[in-house]
Amino acid sequence: MSNSLTAKEIKEQVSLVDLLARLGFHPVPKRGKEKMYVSMIRDNDVNPSFAVNDDLGVWFDHGIGKGGNIIDFGLMFWKNLDFNGVVNKIQNLCTLDAAPPREKRPRKQTKTYHVVERVKPIGNHPAINDYLKSRGVYEVAKFYLSEVYYYMEDEKNVRKHYFAAGWLNEQQSWEVRNRYFKGCMGHKAITFIPAHEKNAAVFEGFIDFLSWRFENPDATHSIIVLNTLSLLQQGINKAKAFSSLDVYFDRDKAGILATREFLKALPYAADRSKVYDGFNDYNDKIKAQLKIAGTDPEIKRSNSLPEGNGFSYGG
Repeated sequence: MSNSLTAKEIKEQVSLVDLLARLGFHPVPKRGKEKMYVSMIRDNDVNPSFAVNDDLGVWFDHGIGKGGNIIDFGLMFWKNLDFNGVVNKIQNLCTLDAAPPREKRPRKQTKTYHVVERVKPIGNHPAINDYLKSRGVYEVAKFYLSEVYYYMEDEKNVRKHYFAAGWLNEQQSWEVRNRYFKGCMGHKAITFIPAHEKNAAVFEGFIDFLSWRFENPDATHSIIVLNTLSLLQQGINKAKAFSSLDVYFDRDKAGILATREFLKALPYAADRSKVYDGFNDYNDKIKAQLKIAGTDPEIKRSNSLPEGNGFSYGG
């Protein structure tokens, strides 16, 4: 492996399963594409709830409802490191002594790929509706999200069909979310919603943006959603076009570090995370308000739903 891999090269070439093994974490026996671990980013995980799909290079922790790529994992696991520190840490851990200088050891590639078959307006599928209602953003989501139906096909040409709520990023790829999966159908990128020419609000994730929109229906800000903290620099570059910036990142260690980097690059930006003080993120606040109001929907999980990349709809 090269001595100077970029973050993009690490995401494309380094196996998350290999990194976890080097850190001393191993999956429990389980069939299927996803490997399940006892969560190493939480202290209270009893039943394995940390899922890794190494073919896609993504992970998802069901206990906190968050996931991402290998860089996102590093930011969550090494809470004292910034973005560059995480990149260096992963590279140092995954460099093999036997590897020749400058030789890259790519992550094993497979034929597994995804195809988006069709897109529908929100409101057609009850499982997607229930997921958005459980996050407290259903009414707002109808204006910004779509139902995305797609399939995954492996090296044996076996197809599995799924569906999720999704929105487009700047690469015109679908960012998808449901109760079981968080991922991207294509190239990862930020999402930008143009509106006001001078004022912009910046979020880690789209669900947090929808939570903010729920409380601020009349706000005219342009919107920048990172979709992953590993795209922080892209978000900063986009934000430079605005003279007033409100930042709503998570209040965990990774989010706090990202806020510091953002404000260091753009000192006139304002950290607005105090509006959900006492909660990890904006959506946690909205969900808590639903419970207090007694309107939190009780969503029953069907035993027929897969544990993998979202809800299956046949095939």
